[in-house]
Amino acid sequence: MHNINRNITPILASAFLFSSAAWSAVPENVQVPAGNKVAMETVGVGKITYECRDRADAAGEMAWVFMGPDAVLKDGSDTEVGRYFGPPATWQATDGSSVTGTQMAVAPGGEGNIPFQLVKANPAEGKGAMTGVTYIQRLDTQGGTAPVMSCGKDNKGERQIVQYQADYLFWKAG
Repeated sequence: MHNINRNITPILASAFLFSSAAWSAVPENVQVPAGNKVAMETVGVGKITYECRDRADAAGEMAWVFMGPDAVLKDGSDTEVGRYFGPPATWQATDGSSVTGTQMAVAPGGEGNIPFQLVKANPAEGKGAMTGVTYIQRLDTQGGTAPVMSCGKDNKGERQIVQYQADYLFWKAG
């Protein structure tokens, strides 16, 4: 029974997030461990920058490489409550508190969308909304994938910016 509740909790929490969000089942590998509860629910709207570079894992090949995000985080009332930027990936509340983290898992976000993500938070900097955050989930992603245009020696170093949106849930122990 405890396992069932753990698997359903993120789904139930997400159902209350935003009435306009079309939530689907949260893949198991990006679910937050039992003993945590949603502390803040946001929608991130912004951009991701990619750069055409040599692939580190394949000599002589090039690819669009993720350089970093820049998004505004808003609550259910469409009020700005923070920003998400990097590198390193940083979530900063409008009260100045911020948190970074370590990616624990990803799950497919659907064609043309960046993946869902589970991040284990590092201790927060400053006091405020990010104090005590244990995990961050990125769900219901829209867009954000690398450009479809070719990446080769003719455009090496070129940067492209793509738009994206995602729901970010901030969890605390409890």
